Amino acid sequence: MLLPEKIDFDGPFPRLSRRLRLGVVGGGRVSGMQAMAARLTGRWKVVAGAFSSDPTRAKAAAGEWFLPEERCYASFEEMAKAEAGRTDGVDAVMVTTPNHVHYAAAKAFLDAGIDVLCDKPLTNEVEEAEALVQLAGETGCVFGVSYVMSCFPMIRQAREIVAEGGVGRINQIHVEFMQDWMTPEDAADAPHVKWRLDPARSGRTSCVGDIGTHAAHLAGFVSHLPLTHLRSEFHVCGSPKPLEDTFFAWTRHGGDVPGTLMATRLAPGNRAGLRLRVFGSEGGLEWDLEDCDRLRFNRFSEPDRIVSRGHGHGVSPRTERLVRTARGFPEGIIEAWGNLYTEFALAVAARRDGKSLPRAWLEMPGVSEGAAGVRFIDACVRSNDRAGGWVQL
Repeated sequence: MLLPEKIDFDGPFPRLSRRLRLGVVGGGRVSGMQAMAARLTGRWKVVAGAFSSDPTRAKAAAGEWFLPEERCYASFEEMAKAEAGRTDGVDAVMVTTPNHVHYAAAKAFLDAGIDVLCDKPLTNEVEEAEALVQLAGETGCVFGVSYVMSCFPMIRQAREIVAEGGVGRINQIHVEFMQDWMTPEDAADAPHVKWRLDPARSGRTSCVGDIGTHAAHLAGFVSHLPLTHLRSEFHVCGSPKPLEDTFFAWTRHGGDVPGTLMATRLAPGNRAGLRLRVFGSEGGLEWDLEDCDRLRFNRFSEPDRIVSRGHGHGVSPRTERLVRTARGFPEGIIEAWGNLYTEFALAVAARRDGKSLPRAWLEMPGVSEGAAGVRFIDACVRSNDRAGGWVQL
């Protein structure tokens, strides 16, 4: 058994009886960051990977990742087949490839009975996303999607405050994601940028599919209100590009709650400018990624409150189990990734132990949220194609 026989579902997350074996599909910068976060949890060790489709480069990755050459594969198909046949094969894989590979890679491992954590957007097409939802259900495999912004402790605290009625009835939701890394005229020439602007690999969007989906997921995650309608406009605000570098959207959530959603990569001075604001009949919440340890919580006509992350600082027990340091010692994106991989590890362990988990125990984004993100992208494209007209998701 990987999990303890008895679990206190209201207490800290339990330890596992062994580290889970993780495989890596994709060898770019994101895979290194996610592997670092997975190791941080103490629940994973990287044991195999398909780091490149070039056999020479795939084997060379063995030295970089400290892995035996025979477990560095030149294709995810080969990896899925080989690892499924090993007694010490991977328990799960992370898929951190360009977007156009997500569907085929995820399907190969689900078909092999191996759990998956996939980067967003889940796929480039709605039909593929829905097929993965169905396949995950048929196989019973755990399928996480990397909407990592929802794994910051203060975002979990905000979600709880909303659920407990802290802001009253929600009347508007606003999210923006401002970055500046595409500001230089030659930014599109960088190797790690080219695929993000290539419709054959990135899909029909660039900015929307990459960072806009984070913003859309965060709005629904914290508010508990699904996105139902939107109208959007795509723009190329910098040097000419085949896909948008900026977009603006007006949104409607469940209960006809209005909002705004915007994202750009041409906002000089903004590195990680993700900002969420949720306002209700009795109060409001505001969170900024660049000040991620703090959550502003205001009740109308009461003194302003700043809720901050850290052990012993008054956050809820559900939030505190995602915290690693005492108050005053900051945490960031690696720790948020670690929280995602912690919840993923517990879900994988439970499946392998044959345990049923309480629905609200783990809140990591799953394949259904990934499919919702693809439907969001599709709606943005359809609206932009109709000169910014309203469309339903």
